[in-house]
Amino acid sequence: MKKNWLIAIDAGHGKYTPGKQTPDGAKEWHFNNKVVQTIEKRLGKANGIKYIRVDDPTGEKDRSLIERVKLANIKQADLYISIHHNANTGKWGTWTGVETFVMMPKSKNPKSTIAAQCIHPKVVKAMALKDRGIKEANYFVLKETTMPAILIEGGFMDSTIDIKRIRDRKRLEMQGNAIVEGILEYISLIKDRF
Repeated sequence: MKKNWLIAIDAGHGKYTPGKQTPDGAKEWHFNNKVVQTIEKRLGKANGIKYIRVDDPTGEKDRSLIERVKLANIKQADLYISIHHNANTGKWGTWTGVETFVMMPKSKNPKSTIAAQCIHPKVVKAMALKDRGIKEANYFVLKETTMPAILIEGGFMDSTIDIKRIRDRKRLEMQGNAIVEGILEYISLIKDRF
């Protein structure tokens, strides 16, 4: 195993990013940050793994995607994980589920796909929500990072189903722990395959 793995962690958006909230005004960043804080706590104790947080940990500034990706690329992170919670229409509804995105096409990003396959099922189980699968997207943080990257949507903030879990601090901690377990599995697989 390489001496130290570096994981770039990104709590999506900031406290004041327009539109990134529940229909009743709870900000997405607060949910994302709780997950990230659990990841930080666990990775801070892991041997051979370090992390950098590429968003603004206070949430006061919505650090641009360019800045986030640039920091991860300069630091030569080994894996980039962006934490989000989804929205559909911005009005309450019954859509539900967890989905994880990798850069399209998946075939050109085998390590990103492996990371998603290690992490996504664990997040689905932790949140106890519908599995919406691993999907492809051209999101900036997936396209412009020089390392494998995934973006996790841990449930819908405008879902009457999902919001009960998203507002549960213990459930968000479970999501963070699930992501760390997936990271450890990914590292174990990568060191054997590549």
